[in-house]
Amino acid sequence: MANSEAKSGTGAKPSQDNRFDPVLLAVMANRMEAVCREMTNTMLLAARSSVIGMARDFSCAVITSENEILAVAEGFPIHVWGMNIQTESMCDLHPDFKQGDAFLHNDPYLGNTHAADHTIIVPVFFGGEHMFSVAVKAHQADIGNSLPTTYMAPAADVYHEGALIFPCVQVQDEYADIDDIIRMCKRRIRVPDQWYGDYLAAVGAARIGERSLKAFVEKYGMETVRDFVREWFDYSERRCIDAIRKLPKGLLRGQQTHDPMEPWVPEGIPVGLTIDIDPDAAKVTVDLRDNIDCIPAGLNLTESTSTMAAAQGILTCLGEDLPPNSGSLRRIDVLLRENCVVGIPKFPHSCSVATTNLTDLIVNVTQSAFAELGDGHGYAHGNYCNSAAAGVASGTDWRRGGEAYINQMFMMGGGGGASATCDGMHYLFVPVAAGLLYRDSVEINEQRFPIKIDAMGISTDSMGHGRRRGGPATQVIMGPRKDEMKILHVCNGLASAPKGVRGGTGSKLGGNVKIAKDGTETKYPAVMICELAEGDRLRANDQGGGGYGDPLEREVERVLMDVAERYVSSETARDIYGVVITGEVADDSLAVDGAATEALRAEMRA
Repeated sequence: MANSEAKSGTGAKPSQDNRFDPVLLAVMANRMEAVCREMTNTMLLAARSSVIGMARDFSCAVITSENEILAVAEGFPIHVWGMNIQTESMCDLHPDFKQGDAFLHNDPYLGNTHAADHTIIVPVFFGGEHMFSVAVKAHQADIGNSLPTTYMAPAADVYHEGALIFPCVQVQDEYADIDDIIRMCKRRIRVPDQWYGDYLAAVGAARIGERSLKAFVEKYGMETVRDFVREWFDYSERRCIDAIRKLPKGLLRGQQTHDPMEPWVPEGIPVGLTIDIDPDAAKVTVDLRDNIDCIPAGLNLTESTSTMAAAQGILTCLGEDLPPNSGSLRRIDVLLRENCVVGIPKFPHSCSVATTNLTDLIVNVTQSAFAELGDGHGYAHGNYCNSAAAGVASGTDWRRGGEAYINQMFMMGGGGGASATCDGMHYLFVPVAAGLLYRDSVEINEQRFPIKIDAMGISTDSMGHGRRRGGPATQVIMGPRKDEMKILHVCNGLASAPKGVRGGTGSKLGGNVKIAKDGTETKYPAVMICELAEGDRLRANDQGGGGYGDPLEREVERVLMDVAERYVSSETARDIYGVVITGEVADDSLAVDGAATEALRAEMRA
């Protein structure tokens, strides 16, 4: 490995009693998070595509030289948990990697999520020693699939999928691009200039992370940085131990079935798991091995997405402020098997949709299983209908001389599942995004693409109800402004709805309907290729989250507010919550009939 800067550092040192100064620990940990945010801001400002620069479908991470996740800031759980497997690939495949190198990695069989997530990995050296790696993972609008979508559900195998796959391929040497790779991508990707702009943004973000990490080591010195890394992981593990030991011992089970997909999986895909909570050993083990084999479709998960969907569900239930790093993960075991649909994929099975559908089910089933431990534990299910408002739109733009376009849209909302103490999020999108995706701007989408969004709003009574209700679903109505538009998408939640827990109810089903110019309506299945001509419209409904606890325990004031905000109708307030509301929303005359409410709730409880 090539030599870089000389060893230096005059920063603060650990305390003299051999314990790391806790104040210094907090300062350095926050500085690591700040490095990730610097990379994140670079991507947001520099990315060319809407899916990255507007919807924020990317994540950044700092990884140690021992391939442990150190800092992720606001990275998507499904993105960042597995980047350490990708850096292991860099070490294995390129043992002579050096300063100035950069690698493109999107191989789902070597630790990546799915082929659409291009990851730029840059090793960071100080004093000639490999200290860290930075990784920037971004969802591309197009990656050369045989159809214009990055979610190829119909793909019988990776060859049918058609994506360009780079198994940790070197793309920079001595800080300069290797043009062969650039030319290859530009030749196969439908929007080459857009992809190249996103590539430059990702490389730029990684280099900014490299620069900031060098300054970090320069300030504190290599010895102190090593001590910090060790102590930060140990501290995180201790926090996780404390959280697990507060739980009751138990063996939990959960199951949910993905919607049928004709003709690939006509019976649907059942997903089951067990969770072994051992407070004495301070261990939580999730077992996903008892599931079906890989299927001849693009919904198979990867090792990273299977593992981290389960880990995300566990960490969410352990506490709100556990440090998201490899130290916390030391106490969580996820058991997988090879050739399993929610395990380790067997090549050449396609993993094109590995970041959504089945991963969302795992997160939901894991979190809801914790509710078996008693009131105060677990979550209801969140939305798993990735509606067509998050589909891939493509066509030609007459405003730009018939130039082709392709856009991964993110205009849906999706409600989060309720907890024992909080209503579900109003914009979760789907569980694996953890509420971190940004909704597309209507105006910017209409400016960049020949699309018309007629309506976007919350759907009344769409969520599950309970002492704490789920977040509401959203509805989007859209279509082309002139020339034909094609929208490709794969959904779940058209036949099954997010579940409530501990007496809470489930939400309503999602759905996608084409409304032709003559008013004829066509309901689409889970896998859809929707062709829209001028005057046609697509109505896309996602799902709300499930409710937590008995709806009759919800505070009357909260029900009144829900009706005032049009989340819940007066009829639902009466029939589900037992709250009698008079007046109208339109004239701000809503009020609770206290006596009638008390009588109705007593009757409903009887």
